[in-house]
Amino acid sequence: MELQYINESKVCNIHENNGVSYITFPKLDQYEANLIHGFSTRLGGVSKEHLSTMNLSFHREDDPDAVMENHRRFAKALGYDEKNLVFSDQVHLTNFYKVTKSDCGKGIIRESDIKDIDGLVTDEPNVPLITFYADCVPLFFYDPEKKVIAMAHSGWRGTVERIGAKMVRFMETEYGCKRENIVCAIAPSICQKCYEVSEDVAACFLEVFGDSYGDSLLYVKENGKYQLNLHTACKVTLLEAGITETHLDVTDLCTCCNPEFFFSHRASHGKRGNLAGVMMMKG
Repeated sequence: MELQYINESKVCNIHENNGVSYITFPKLDQYEANLIHGFSTRLGGVSKEHLSTMNLSFHREDDPDAVMENHRRFAKALGYDEKNLVFSDQVHLTNFYKVTKSDCGKGIIRESDIKDIDGLVTDEPNVPLITFYADCVPLFFYDPEKKVIAMAHSGWRGTVERIGAKMVRFMETEYGCKRENIVCAIAPSICQKCYEVSEDVAACFLEVFGDSYGDSLLYVKENGKYQLNLHTACKVTLLEAGITETHLDVTDLCTCCNPEFFFSHRASHGKRGNLAGVMMMKG
């Protein structure tokens, strides 16, 4: 299978290494001497059927050996040790966890005590962070001055709670980062035309974001449902939190529009594997 469609992206860089296809972002790529980052596609692994092939979750009723092999391949393609991965424990909240070397391996080769966490942060090198997706928004953060990385999982609940802004403040208060130095990327997730939501969800977003963004954030359909743009909401949140436009990449790829390249919960009606985002600072 070729990545013909997503190669047309003007925001993402598409890579293939030993059959493993993944995505990086130009504003983070400029720090490649010090930083590893990537967002997986569903291509290049060994999982079968609806989990094919690069399922990176142990919680989708996959063969654990297949998932481990997928992690080994993805790690080799990006350049980190999969046995050092630190897993998030995503529950659609806005809780963050400060990761250290003592956490390495939690979630992949040993039991994890990291619970109810949708955001991971570290200032230590050679500690790869991983978060998981199948339509929700992956947020990447890097402060090249303080040498701090972070990842946050932003579903609609996290987005309306402005998880991106909360992560910026967390990096400031816990690590001394300055918001004007933080470089961010909003990775592939479900797009507005694919994301129909109910009136109660729309009301939550109108209460938080107001109506000044018009149809670019939310518009009502004839059936009374709404189409929500999580990309716009996350972008607005990060810019209002002090991230500069020149330090922000916003995806132009949709997981639901491209189910042959990405796992999508909505496109597959829940019958799918998980994508993942990874970040690590080099030692």
